[in-house]
Amino acid sequence: MAGSRLPRRLFLQGVAAVFMFAFASLYTQIPGLYGPEGILPARKTLRPQGKGRWQQLWETPTLLWEAPRLGLDTAQGLELLSLLGALLALGALLLSPLRHPVVYLLLWAAYLSACQVGQVFLYFQWDSLLLETGFLAVLVAPLRPASHRKQAPQGGRAGALPHEDLPFWLVRWLLFRLMFASGVVKLTSRCPAWWGLTALTYHYETQCLPTPAAWFAHHLPVWLHKLSVVATFLIEIAVPPLFFAPIRRLRLAAFYSQVLLQVLIIITGNYNFFNLMTLVLTTALLDDQHLAAEPGHGSRKKTTTSWPKALLATLSLLLELAVYGLLAYGTVHYFGLEVDWQQRTIHSRTTFTFHQFSQWLKTLTLPTVWLGVASLAWELLSALWRWTQVRGWLRKFSAAVKLSLVSTATMALFLISLVPYSYVEPGTHGRLWTGAHRLFGAVEHLQLANSYGLFRRMTGLGGRPEVVLEGSYDGHHWTEIEFMYKPGNLSRPPPVVVPHQPRLDWQMWFAALGPHTHSPWFTSLVLRLLQGKEPVIRLIQSQVARYPFHKQPPTYVRAQRYKYWFSQPGEQGQWWRRQWVEEFFPPVSLGDPTLETLLRQFGLQDKSPPRARSANSTLAQALHWTRTQLSPLEAPALLWGLLVAIGAVRVVQALLAPWSLRSSPLAPASGEKRRPAPHKDSGAASEQATPAPNPCTSSSRTARRKK
Repeated sequence: MAGSRLPRRLFLQGVAAVFMFAFASLYTQIPGLYGPEGILPARKTLRPQGKGRWQQLWETPTLLWEAPRLGLDTAQGLELLSLLGALLALGALLLSPLRHPVVYLLLWAAYLSACQVGQVFLYFQWDSLLLETGFLAVLVAPLRPASHRKQAPQGGRAGALPHEDLPFWLVRWLLFRLMFASGVVKLTSRCPAWWGLTALTYHYETQCLPTPAAWFAHHLPVWLHKLSVVATFLIEIAVPPLFFAPIRRLRLAAFYSQVLLQVLIIITGNYNFFNLMTLVLTTALLDDQHLAAEPGHGSRKKTTTSWPKALLATLSLLLELAVYGLLAYGTVHYFGLEVDWQQRTIHSRTTFTFHQFSQWLKTLTLPTVWLGVASLAWELLSALWRWTQVRGWLRKFSAAVKLSLVSTATMALFLISLVPYSYVEPGTHGRLWTGAHRLFGAVEHLQLANSYGLFRRMTGLGGRPEVVLEGSYDGHHWTEIEFMYKPGNLSRPPPVVVPHQPRLDWQMWFAALGPHTHSPWFTSLVLRLLQGKEPVIRLIQSQVARYPFHKQPPTYVRAQRYKYWFSQPGEQGQWWRRQWVEEFFPPVSLGDPTLETLLRQFGLQDKSPPRARSANSTLAQALHWTRTQLSPLEAPALLWGLLVAIGAVRVVQALLAPWSLRSSPLAPASGEKRRPAPHKDSGAASEQATPAPNPCTSSSRTARRKK
């Protein structure tokens, strides 16, 4: 296996970028979601129970317990955490010295703190995925940049320390769990759309926030939609075991298949930072050689090789072709693919039953666990072999301590992750070692490992359900309250808001799937609109003047449920068409008995006023000033502005860097110097038992000796 120095660097940069987007997106919505006048005030979630400080912190792990010490309420503390998290993540993205375990630990702790008070608005699988990935970044990040190391361990790959690749393997295991579980749950849910291969004929128009490209994808031929579902099953179920293949070309093929799926999802849907996070995880399938860490390396390899190596290469090629052939045969056989040359289509159907799939899953799930065990064991043995090549007893002892600590942490996290992974098959879950269950239960609230399963069931098969809020002054003439992002106006095109997640719009999509009593927060939203609370209004329209009741709050508010469909290609100026279904929420006004009953039933009555904080403190004033400066910007514009700023900084860094750095497709981190490749001869080869393949990372002493 080739080195993973550059993939690890890409991973750490990607995690920093996703943290930056997540914190910045959340910051723009805090007053309306969690402020004293928000939908679900955060201060209600943190109530001291008379427990000790450390016990309270362990049971509810959030740094916001310390907000009162700074003279801030819970929402202001959340704003401070979000701002500091976004700035710290931006620094880690741009500056290599900040890609340090302590920095990623702070980012993880800050986001975990936010999730503890986020309630239903921060209860998404991608929030859990970011927390799990962020904690892995703590282990992957180096304690010292490569440029500060005095000497690379002898025999190490590109100067890698013995333990460095171990935590990065956990990233690959997380990617496997995410994709494999997401594919399996589509079939175990018994959803007729997935089993009938028709899910994508509904998905593009029924997903939460479609993009304009979703309209065009929706009108593709049905046979192509069904074939796309087959490809989805192939990529999510059959391909993930190849993540651990010993042949790098198989791993690279798996990498590009995952990238293709995520890019297509990004084009057709606004899934905030989730798909970006998945793309970051795919870096675990790459290596330095593929990322051009050694330009010209291929030409130097064109020499006569020994017959054992030639035989091994031939066997690898045959095995690779056998895998591709098996995947092709399985796809054709299990999904009945037939080419209709006359109509120029490909027919497909599911040829296996739910019982057969369940039996297959019972047979396969436990072997995938052993596959992970075998792959991890190989990584551990490789790390141990690299440790034996370290010279000098002091360096050897230091490397042994680091290797022991990292190996223990890696095995513990792998053991913990087996519990949520086994949820895909109940039989396997019950057969796991009881120690794994106890260990997982002890740290479950820290979200170090989570279960995943996206798009379990396809909703909106008879039309996309959508809740439309309406306000009135007299109870007879009603005006629709249009949101910035979710479908409403039939002539407005779907927006592009990625990587921002408008969390209220997302929850409105979930609310439309059932009665309003299943979404208690909706009653609080109605109350805030009747009260005319500006922070909540800004969640609906960032420019308050566009809100139809900005001059005076409505006297009455109600909600209707509609069914939406994409318009047909011939309908000019229309993106949607809709049909009224039923009343979703009855007309209410302030003091209405119905409203008061619902507020009391859901525990949303605010009997205790917010605890007074010093508004004159420097920190509170700074937070208020920052909010005032940023509030005119819409959240997508703010995030895209960050992207532009990062691009500008990168351009400046490239212009100031030496030409030798700019000539490489992936420049080394700040502070590293690229040395010209030395000419190899027999004398140089005899000086070092295992020469480092990349001259960039060899020590200065070795470089001078080769020269």
